[in-house]
Amino acid sequence: MTERIPPRDTHTSAAIPAPAGTGDRPPPPRFAYDRHTWKEIAHLLANFPLSVVGFVYVATVLFTGIGLTVTVIGFPLLALGLMGARQLGRTERARARALLGVRVDEPSRLALRGSGGFWLRLWLAVKDPVAWRSVLYEFIRLPWGVLTFAITLTSLFVLWPVLPFIARGLTNADRAMVRGLLSPSDELERRIAELESDRGVVVDTAAADLRRIERDLHDGAQARLVNLAMGLGLAKEKLLEDPDAAAAMVEEAHGEVKLALQELRDLARGIHPAVLTDRGLDAALSSVASRCTVPVKVTVDLAERPAAAIEGIAYFTVSELLQNVSKHSGARTASVDVWRSESRLLIQVWDDGRGGASLDAGTGMRGLADRLDAVDGLFVLESPEGGPTTVTAELPWRDRETAG
Repeated sequence: MTERIPPRDTHTSAAIPAPAGTGDRPPPPRFAYDRHTWKEIAHLLANFPLSVVGFVYVATVLFTGIGLTVTVIGFPLLALGLMGARQLGRTERARARALLGVRVDEPSRLALRGSGGFWLRLWLAVKDPVAWRSVLYEFIRLPWGVLTFAITLTSLFVLWPVLPFIARGLTNADRAMVRGLLSPSDELERRIAELESDRGVVVDTAAADLRRIERDLHDGAQARLVNLAMGLGLAKEKLLEDPDAAAAMVEEAHGEVKLALQELRDLARGIHPAVLTDRGLDAALSSVASRCTVPVKVTVDLAERPAAAIEGIAYFTVSELLQNVSKHSGARTASVDVWRSESRLLIQVWDDGRGGASLDAGTGMRGLADRLDAVDGLFVLESPEGGPTTVTAELPWRDRETAG
């Protein structure tokens, strides 16, 4: 969305009344040169050197980057060059704001954080539409910059009386180019870029969850069941020789079965707890709070349930936050509040611990923020040194009936 400031009509002529007795015709009109006119002239005179710099840069980037795509450094070089072209576009928008009064919003930042592996981030940078429009702008600007510089410089000495009109006409073309090529991409294009970035976060998160489940199965229930099978085999061999020893081994195996079942229940709870499916967030979060080493007060104020996917994200967000409270906070009390505000589900987890938590402190906060961002959520952390710590999470509310 661009906002145009209507140009002030400062180039009108003002006739000076003829003194009495000097004839029946007024003197010719005199044209006003105000600060806006001088800004436009300065913009036109700067077009030539800046367009040369921009053209040389983008030509070097394209020819070098594309020419080296057959090597391993080609695409990274092209991606870096396009990021630089983005900065050229930013400079031109700033110049247009300062000298031409053109208000053009800044495009959204290129979302590379959390976008998957190196090659996916590289591909997002190479096909960035904002950067390519900046490249096109710099190519067009070279002949236009030479033309406007020559006309303006000549007019300063030859066409002085009509220079304000010439400057206004030429800078109107500049304004159109800035709006057409350097304005933000449309909402659909912006949304596609965000979804591509979010898809990388979701894929990484899903892969990490699968690895965790595989590790828990391999190191926990699977290993216990293998030992159980070996123990039962030995008990079978001793059944006739030493019934008492066999009975003891069976009893031990029975205990192993109970432990294996508990580990499988815990694993299933980590995937999607049955209490959440059956009874909703209130009961599920109360269950999580009961396992926290710090007393937790849970308040859930929901007249209806959101979509199952949103419930699951809310549950695991609170679960991980309470784990952090248990392990890192040193808190004496904590609280969990969940409520709905219009079309958003809000979660607030508070503790009176030592504080000092951050998104980059290795406590999993960054992963939580990325997960919420992937579903159009928000994650706000307030944790000054000395505490308390307050985490506010916001998720889109999606009705269960329409979530499919």
